[in-house]
Amino acid sequence: MRLSVLAVGRLKDGPERELCQRYAARIGEIGRGLGFSGPDLVELAESRARRDDDRKREEADLIGARLQAGLLIVLDERGTSLPSPDFAARLGKERDGGTPVANFVIGGADGLDAGLRERAALRLSFGALTIPHQIVRVLVLEQVYRALTILSGHPYHRS
Repeated sequence: MRLSVLAVGRLKDGPERELCQRYAARIGEIGRGLGFSGPDLVELAESRARRDDDRKREEADLIGARLQAGLLIVLDERGTSLPSPDFAARLGKERDGGTPVANFVIGGADGLDAGLRERAALRLSFGALTIPHQIVRVLVLEQVYRALTILSGHPYHRS
């Protein structure tokens, strides 16, 4: 299963980008032996529309154009908060079921368009706190890496 992270906004050079690159490299290393490839890291331009609903719609169109057929997971503060082992089990089940791609979508400053959220197979939350999208990228990659270590039996995750 290919892993893809689509995020609205661009990361500047700095610690967040370095952490993303570090976790992406770790995912690539451990993922190969588990039937996972990637992750693809796709940055999408933020909309310049005046109204937040218009911005979300435009960004949803950009996201939709880059989504690959497969599992759609959106990051949403109103979503479900899963324990890491449950998240790992979900990824493993999707891989074993032949899902070709897991798309992780991170919206811009205004969040995600409601239509895109409703299409998602999983709306995942890291809690009710508002977290900058740069940090959410790091968290997504770290949790994917953690999930792969759980699936492989690696001791990175401690319950």
